[in-house]
Amino acid sequence: MKNLKVARRYAKALLIIGKEDGQAEAYREELDGFTSLMAREKDLEQAICNPLYGASERKKVLHTVIDKVNVSKVMGSFLLLLFDKGRFGSLSNINDFYQKLADELKGVLRASLVSATELSSEIVEKIRTTLSKKTGKDIILDVEQDSGLIGGIVTRIGDLVLDGSIKTQLLNMRESLKRGESV
Repeated sequence: MKNLKVARRYAKALLIIGKEDGQAEAYREELDGFTSLMAREKDLEQAICNPLYGASERKKVLHTVIDKVNVSKVMGSFLLLLFDKGRFGSLSNINDFYQKLADELKGVLRASLVSATELSSEIVEKIRTTLSKKTGKDIILDVEQDSGLIGGIVTRIGDLVLDGSIKTQLLNMRESLKRGESV
């Protein structure tokens, strides 16, 4: 839990810098790209994070990677700061928070839509438009299929879950019957 608070703090700090210099979107791409690189190249991540190697050698590796991937001066400084503060291992969480904060800055919300069957693009667009009108934000929908729902859809926007699946309706009905309530 403490690590998530720290990750949020670093993400907010980077976003503040991005707002001030107008580079919030550029930093989003750079941070996401660098985080993806570390996730793909586990040996490289180990060379930077593994305390069995000396700190100065690990920092040299990080410097080399920063130079090779050609990130901005601010992003390079940010990544080195994470290393110096012993927070480089939180890079993925920092990136997750930064992506959400950058979305908020742009007025964008990400939502997931899970349906029992494949939905047509027209239906998905109608749902996206409706959610956009209800929230006043631009919605980016991540659409998945789960036949276990039996029917209906489940939508998640942040902490809000709109569950219209038949599976949940049947479970609710069963609980009502157990309590002796009429359905």
